[in-house]
Amino acid sequence: MALTTGFTLNDWQQHHQQHPQDVLATLESLLSTLSAEDNAWIYLATPAQLRAQIEPLLAAWQQNPASLPLFGVPFAVKDNIDVAGWPTTAACPALTYLADADATAVANLKAAGAVVLGKTNLDQYATGLVGTRSPFGAVKNTFNPDYVSGGSSSGSASVTARGLVCFALGTDTAGSGRVPAGFNNIVGLKPTKGWLSATGVVPACRLNDTISVFALTVEDAFLATTCAGGYDASDAYSRVNPGLAPAALSTAPRLAIPAHPTFFGDTQAEAAWEKSLVALQAMGATLHPIDFSLFHQLAEQLYYGPWVAERTAAVGQMLDRKDEMDPVVYGIVANGKNYSAVDAYKAEYLRAELSRQIQQTLSQFDALVVPTSPTIHTLEEMKEEPVRYNSQFGTYTNFTNLADLSALALPGPFREDGLPAGITLIAPAWYDRALATLGQKWQAQLALTLGATGKALPAIRPALPASALHVQVAVVGAHLTGMPLNHQLTSRNAVLVEETKTAPCYRLYALANTTPAKPGLVKSRDGAPVIVELWDVPLARFGEFVAEIPAPLGIGTLELIDGRQVKGFICEPAVLAHATDITEFGGWRNWLARKETPHV
Repeated sequence: MALTTGFTLNDWQQHHQQHPQDVLATLESLLSTLSAEDNAWIYLATPAQLRAQIEPLLAAWQQNPASLPLFGVPFAVKDNIDVAGWPTTAACPALTYLADADATAVANLKAAGAVVLGKTNLDQYATGLVGTRSPFGAVKNTFNPDYVSGGSSSGSASVTARGLVCFALGTDTAGSGRVPAGFNNIVGLKPTKGWLSATGVVPACRLNDTISVFALTVEDAFLATTCAGGYDASDAYSRVNPGLAPAALSTAPRLAIPAHPTFFGDTQAEAAWEKSLVALQAMGATLHPIDFSLFHQLAEQLYYGPWVAERTAAVGQMLDRKDEMDPVVYGIVANGKNYSAVDAYKAEYLRAELSRQIQQTLSQFDALVVPTSPTIHTLEEMKEEPVRYNSQFGTYTNFTNLADLSALALPGPFREDGLPAGITLIAPAWYDRALATLGQKWQAQLALTLGATGKALPAIRPALPASALHVQVAVVGAHLTGMPLNHQLTSRNAVLVEETKTAPCYRLYALANTTPAKPGLVKSRDGAPVIVELWDVPLARFGEFVAEIPAPLGIGTLELIDGRQVKGFICEPAVLAHATDITEFGGWRNWLARKETPHV
């Protein structure tokens, strides 16, 4: 076992900052501990391939360390994603080819300083949620080798859970980036479709595929995803984040849950779910049971209808080589030939109708919470019912990409038999960051050990990377929490960050003849700190918010007491002749409270 086993991203950053000259030796040592006999790996880097990645990083690090947030951080790549010069198999040896270029997501991670150690096993053609449909062997659960690891991203989940790499790329069409996370006590971030480019990915269902990220902590998963993502014109389904989603969920979130969840008779999974609900309530969440029939109906479309023909299109001529495909995978994919173009259009109309209803249902809540999987099975059980049990695993995952939702799988309270049992947060597209903020709080509250490493969750963890899609605004008066104009923020998905003060170079005035009553903040040499609230406003809604601000107020740049600079309310000095200087009260609320105090 390497000394770096179980390192989080922050651990790697600290290690390399102290020993940047040793990055090659450190990763060579780590690579030497990895075994080709471990069937979680399909391909491991050669020493030459490792050096070829690291040597250019050393020069870039010396010039500008800040440009490489993932400097020297090892990661793994599911073997349906291209790494330049390495073989790609999609767990089908007959398909094998040497990739001409890195997949866009891999290239982005390398550009951030990350280093690929190897490529990982999967259910063939990413068809399955089990981790057993591979000619390279079934990947075993990291807690009990008698049980499945989950799939299709089985190898990526396994090497992450064991702490062999800091994070790993998977793919997720029907839950392949979430079910293995739930079965191995790790985080699985299924990004909004189109955030991470699919260029260089062997498709399963192009309309419903996304690269996913496994990690030991939420912040590691989110940072890796942020580095991997971005618009890619070479991918016809890549898209730009519109900047409409909130930066975080409410501190007391309203969470939808299935009204009558099914666990297929697995009482231990049900008991773990009940413990999760108690933990969510302890965090301040309110739980709201909803009718889940729409979600179940949409989930069934992915494999039990014309949508399976998308997999048939992806596999293409390989279907003519039946003997070289996993028999279960072949049976599923070949079934797509039974549907017509008319069937496909009808299926798309149904998907759109169900998705619209699901979106309307979720709009009433901050997020949806579900069991990541309602049950788990042994490797022997999977041999008896490979399709039915696989279908059970997808009960709470299959609908997500069809409905264009974001999702975050999280470790949850363990089952009584010692196996992991996770939960998944689900929300509209581009709520990835908002889900991550709640996921961080969840992980901190449960404080479970990391994956299968036995290592404790770090007591002090880094924050999520700063968001370029939100504008931090300081409000000082009628927009404060509970004040008459606060709705202009909340209706635009703005989120309260903190209460703080300005630098001591401002004066606060109660303006005359304003409805509702408003203060004016003016910069002055003879000033004092003034209480403000900081709100994160979605970038695309910021202009709307500013457009509603009447004269003599406007938005400028304010300095805070700790030196930060943010956008905030300013006032035209010309109106101060008729205003009341209330600086001595230190804030608008204090002034209002003073006014309301009866004189005796």
